[in-house]
Amino acid sequence: MSTALGKSHDLLAVRLDVTRSADAEAAVRAAVDRFGRIDVLVNNAASFYAGYFEELTPEQVDRQLATSLIGPMNVTRAVLPAMRKQRSGHIISISSSAGLAAGFDFVSAYAASKFGLEGWMESLSAEIAPFGITTTIVNPGFFRTELLTEQSTNYADASIRDYDDRRAPLMEYWKSQNGRQSGDPEKLARALLTIASQEPPPRRFIAGADAIGTTEQKVAALREDIEFDRPLSTSLDFDGEAAVQAS
Repeated sequence: MSTALGKSHDLLAVRLDVTRSADAEAAVRAAVDRFGRIDVLVNNAASFYAGYFEELTPEQVDRQLATSLIGPMNVTRAVLPAMRKQRSGHIISISSSAGLAAGFDFVSAYAASKFGLEGWMESLSAEIAPFGITTTIVNPGFFRTELLTEQSTNYADASIRDYDDRRAPLMEYWKSQNGRQSGDPEKLARALLTIASQEPPPRRFIAGADAIGTTEQKVAALREDIEFDRPLSTSLDFDGEAAVQAS
């Protein structure tokens, strides 16, 4: 990063493996020592373990969760003491369209990590709001990042014949998308700068026209689910007792 951007008093590049709590703590200490505070954290680390769930090994699923869910937790845990002391801060976590709607093949592990990220962030928001700390979940669509490169994407080994007919076309599709995604990551970076300067910032930012379309489909599907059998859904309380908030 220093090589690409040049030296600057406002830039500090540090080693950070988000799966290692010690790295996160050291990075935060270095930032606070240099700048005196941390105003914005962007959780952006991710990997992609692609394949049918049955063919993904437990170790691959663990690695997916370690990078895309536990990693952001490690860095956030390290940052929160500084933000609580300041009584201010903004945590932005990059999720995915697959963190909202994942009804398609090959993304079960990835989607699990992103759905987990979203649930954690929504709950965390309530926990840290009294300290003046805000949160934003970002749901990007297809952006031309390095996520689909050979370095970032790992495919499950073919091991179950029942999936053979569908596997090859899907692998070809995912590999073909690398470098062809419609989203411009530089524009997304500028959008994140805009979000970081807003008061208050949005709880969620849907990034990209394709992500908007996916989100609208998800909202419509949820409305259908709500109305599928509303009388049955609303008939499950104890008889004669006042309704209380769902547990």
